Amino acid sequence: MTSDIRVVIVDDHQIVRDGMTALLSALPGVSVVGSAADGREAMHVVTDVKPDVVVMDIQMPKLDGIEATRFLVVRDPDLRVVMLTMNEDDDTILSAIRAGASGYLLKGSGAEEVYNAIRAASGGGMVFGASLASKIATLFSGRRQAAAPSLPFPELTERERSVLEMLAAGRSNAEIAGQMYVSDKTVRNAVSGIYAKLHATGRADAIVKAREAGFGRG
Repeated sequence: MTSDIRVVIVDDHQIVRDGMTALLSALPGVSVVGSAADGREAMHVVTDVKPDVVVMDIQMPKLDGIEATRFLVVRDPDLRVVMLTMNEDDDTILSAIRAGASGYLLKGSGAEEVYNAIRAASGGGMVFGASLASKIATLFSGRRQAAAPSLPFPELTERERSVLEMLAAGRSNAEIAGQMYVSDKTVRNAVSGIYAKLHATGRADAIVKAREAGFGRG
C-alpha cells in the first residue's frame, strides 16, 4: 500500500494555512503533517516532522520563502518544495528555482492544480502553474541567450550543474550518486530538474545540450 505524501504548509497568514490544510487533507494520498508561519519556524517544523513536500509562501517575516527553501534543500536534498505565492516577478521566480524549488504556483490556483503539483514534486518532477509555464520557458530561454559563455544554463542550481557535468561525461546515476556522496533519489531529482529547465526530452537530449555548452570535457 502506497504511503501518503507528507506535506508541510508554510504561510504567514493563518487563514491560508487553515484553508490549505483543509483542502489538502480532503484529497486522497496526501497527509498534512505540519504548518509554519514563517521561514524560520519552517526550519524547525520540517526537522521535526520530515515531510516529503513543503508548500511554501515567499513573502514572510523573519526568513522569506526563498532563503528558507535554499537552507532546507541544502540540508535535505530529497525534500521537495513547491512555491505558492502571489509574486509573478521574473527575478523572484528564477531565484526560487535556483534556490531549489521544485515548482511554482500562483495563489488562486485550483485544488486540482495544487494537488497535481504536490504529486509531481513528490515523484521527482518539476511543475509550474498553467499561467506561468510559458512565461518561465521564455525566461529560461532569454537567460540562456544572455548568459556569458563562461556560465551556460544559469537557471541550474549548483547541484544540478555538477550532475549535468557528470551526465555529459557519460556517468550513470549510480556513479554520480557515489561520487557526490548522495542518494540515488537525490540524483534522480536533480536529473528531473535538469530535463525541465533545459527542455530536454530525455537523457540523450540533455547530454547533447550539455556537450554543446562545454560540459563533460574535463
